[in-house]
Amino acid sequence: MKFETNIVITNTGEHYKTEIIAGSHVLVSDEPVDHDGKDLGPTAHQYLLSALGSCTAITIRMYADRKKWPLEKVVVTLNMEKYVEEGEEKTRIFQKLELEGNLSDEQRERLKIITTKCPVHKTLTQPVTIQSFPQ
Repeated sequence: MKFETNIVITNTGEHYKTEIIAGSHVLVSDEPVDHDGKDLGPTAHQYLLSALGSCTAITIRMYADRKKWPLEKVVVTLNMEKYVEEGEEKTRIFQKLELEGNLSDEQRERLKIITTKCPVHKTLTQPVTIQSFPQ
């Protein structure tokens, strides 16, 4: 297993409010009011996009730092939509990348390519299986 400890998610009946324990961090997920939640935290899909965006920004930062490029700021903006195509539900993720700093055109292009190298991007674009823990 990759992580030293499991991620544990608990819903205690307080409608959709869900507690997430990830290592030493406690997070809350919920649904917005217009979906009968109390909007006490991001939705699960917002966490998914947050994971992709933060991984993308960190991967770009690591690469630029290693190359000693003058990257000052990375902003990753994301959104998603679900749609049906040929009777099959699909998901489209939209990503906008903003890079601030005195970077050459070649450096900017390389950093855009690096976005596909982040581990979460790779996870989302490769086959994934979900299975039960062994008994």
